[in-house]
Amino acid sequence: MSSETQTAANPLLAEWNTPFGSPPWERISVAHFRPAFDAALAEHLREIEAIAGDPAEPSFDNTVAALERSGRALRRVAGVFFNLTSAHSSDELQAVEREVAPLLARHHNAIQQNPALFRRVDSLFARRGELGLTPEQERVLERYHLGFTRAGAGLEDGAKRRLAEIVERLATLGTAFGQNVLADEKAYALVLDGEADLAGLPQELRDAAAAAAAERGLPGKHAITLGRSSVEPFLQFSTRRDLRETAFKAWIARGEGAASDNRPIIAETVALRAEQARLLGYPSYAHFRLADTMAKTPEAARDLLHSVWRPARARALREQEKLQALVAAEGGNFEIAAWDWRYYAEQQRKREFDLDESELKPYLQLERMIAAAFDVAHRLFGLSFTERRDVPAWHPDVRTWEVTGPDGRLVGLFYGDYFARPSKRSGAWMEAIREQENLDGEVRPIVVNVMNFAKAAEGAPSLLSFDDARTLFHEFGHALHGLMSDLSYRTIAGTNVALDFVEFPSQLYEHWLERPEILRRHALHYRTGEPMPEALLQRVLAARTFNQGFATAEYVASALVDLDFHAAGADASDPAAFELAALDRIGMPSAIVMRHRPPHFQHVFAGGGYAAGYYSYLWSEVLDADGFGAFEEAGDVFDPATAQRLAEFVYSAGYRRDPAEAYRAFRGRPPEPEALLKKRGLDEAA
Repeated sequence: MSSETQTAANPLLAEWNTPFGSPPWERISVAHFRPAFDAALAEHLREIEAIAGDPAEPSFDNTVAALERSGRALRRVAGVFFNLTSAHSSDELQAVEREVAPLLARHHNAIQQNPALFRRVDSLFARRGELGLTPEQERVLERYHLGFTRAGAGLEDGAKRRLAEIVERLATLGTAFGQNVLADEKAYALVLDGEADLAGLPQELRDAAAAAAAERGLPGKHAITLGRSSVEPFLQFSTRRDLRETAFKAWIARGEGAASDNRPIIAETVALRAEQARLLGYPSYAHFRLADTMAKTPEAARDLLHSVWRPARARALREQEKLQALVAAEGGNFEIAAWDWRYYAEQQRKREFDLDESELKPYLQLERMIAAAFDVAHRLFGLSFTERRDVPAWHPDVRTWEVTGPDGRLVGLFYGDYFARPSKRSGAWMEAIREQENLDGEVRPIVVNVMNFAKAAEGAPSLLSFDDARTLFHEFGHALHGLMSDLSYRTIAGTNVALDFVEFPSQLYEHWLERPEILRRHALHYRTGEPMPEALLQRVLAARTFNQGFATAEYVASALVDLDFHAAGADASDPAAFELAALDRIGMPSAIVMRHRPPHFQHVFAGGGYAAGYYSYLWSEVLDADGFGAFEEAGDVFDPATAQRLAEFVYSAGYRRDPAEAYRAFRGRPPEPEALLKKRGLDEAA
């Protein structure tokens, strides 16, 4: 078969005659991916060789812009593939992923270590002030040069070879780590059989558990899965302490199964990352990773974490005392454990605020919360969302919207994949199947939000917890960051920004969920259509910082342990012992477990996107807590002038500026860290 025939027969390589040039999902099969990757990798390699071997003197256009233009087929194939491997995987897809991960690592490493290519980029960087570049072009050149040097392009050949081996091996380990976690999540279900097992569970949770059981071939029963939107409500409401313990222990043991044990992977990953950093001249992987962030050093990140850890721990211990008093009041003679916390915290919230999650959930319909997120985007930025039924998707549950701006022009395509299923990894995330760029004509982005909400029974609305609704707003903030991007060069477009700045737009967006004007308009009872009663709304707002000692402690502990794994001299040969020692050093409260224990810490070990960088959520929270004050000071949370600055300097700006400069341009001054403690209700504890 000729290459032309292969291309025509493979929908990943052929032209996409679909609405918005979206992937033709219904025509793509697993068998198409490996041939498509092979063809796209070969094409990209030819493009790179042509750039590196160009006899003409290096210029921005024949080197940097040419690099930007290269690899488009590969990005298209990879965008489709990795969306599926995370959102709708299968054994067959995972087999291809195991093959492809080291190939891609080897391919990209070879490009970044190509000596001829680096010489061209390095010569341009050395005389960048003479080239007459635009500010955006200067930024792109700077990012390319930094990328080459951080990949070891300037090292001697032996070090380069070893670095390439490490990068390739890390890609294999990261893939295996994520697949092990998914295997444990797919394999487990706590089957509830009869009314005694369902004691305390509200009707909407029973309905979701019935749907989960039916999906697993257990009609007439109920099942609690290891998805956060399934197991956390169970821990919150179930009166069966024995079942809470069973579910919780299974939840925190993901990645520790006999056939899916991630602990050896962690040990090897940490050792390889340390060696990688040493080869590149850094004292630790944390120093290497943070050199290209706002924090700059692990010491700066650790200082922020400890400044929050102290008041968070103090408050968490006070919260624990209150919960222990509830146990005693019920006649219990046990010390409160991690599987008890959410249950007794729910009881305590009722006592303090007369607020019951089951009273709140009927007002938080998924459909209405999607509409609320869209409404905020319309009021801030003039965006409109039109659902499209003619755009193919990868699963029947996936929905698609065309996004247009205030002038009616296309902004991008937005997919929402909201429900948990066995083929989807846990958590919530945003990714771009196609990134925005304007280099050779306007290319509008295709952006995805993936959640793991519990799906209601057929015909019933899916109801969210307040935390679920906050997650929806958070990920939609990321989506807007990708959709509103307006740059010529994809390398600095959308969410391609500093690790500890990328969470700022998403965490800032969460603030609008808690605004009374949004809740009054969109928090409508799913049966009556009546808005949330004013008294309930006020109780919701009053309880915003309830249990924040617990929530902050479980997060900050995870971030500190992440930094410890990647510190100089870290010995992670026994990850379980390492975890215990790290938590002992900070005095982790006995009834709180890290939000992400190492064996399932996918942010850090499944690809390493947040390795030594999980602190970044807190760093960005300093920005979002202070940044929302700009709207409050304006006297209008939809103030047009403030929203315009936010759009210009943050949501549409990508990495055009240094993040600190971008924040000052939006806010008019640097952030004030005190706003973070106030937002979390930790200012008194501090």
